Amino acid sequence: QVQLVESGGGSVQPGGSLRLSCAGSGFNFGGASMAWFRQAPGKQREVVAAIYIGSRNTWYADSVKGRFTLSQNIAKDTVHLQRNYLKPDGTDMYYCAAEGDGMGTFAAWNFRPPRSADFAYWGPGTQVTVSS
Repeated sequence: QVQLVESGGGSVQPGGSLRLSCAGSGFNFGGASMAWFRQAPGKQREVVAAIYIGSRNTWYADSVKGRFTLSQNIAKDTVHLQRNYLKPDGTDMYYCAAEGDGMGTFAAWNFRPPRSADFAYWGPGTQVTVSS
């Protein structure tokens, strides 16, 4: 059974940092693609960053380039999203997503951004608040 568990959410002031983690189980982590999505209240879920574990290739939304960094720990089947220079966005839910066919999913990112339909597995989400 596939399971994704996010952690690291909380409250932080603008300009601060926060690291989110996503631990996966029940699938071939080394061959997967994984992504982080965020959703503000009343808004659509949007992709923030994605990584193909097999090659460590990453994709970032323009709004977070230079501020957010993805990393992976294959030994622990975990992906981290380091978020720096946070903007006062209020409260968002951050969701971790995974797709076992990592290479096929990653190939599409050359032509378009990652999207929700690319990923079969989702975590329950973790809440993040950036506010003064």
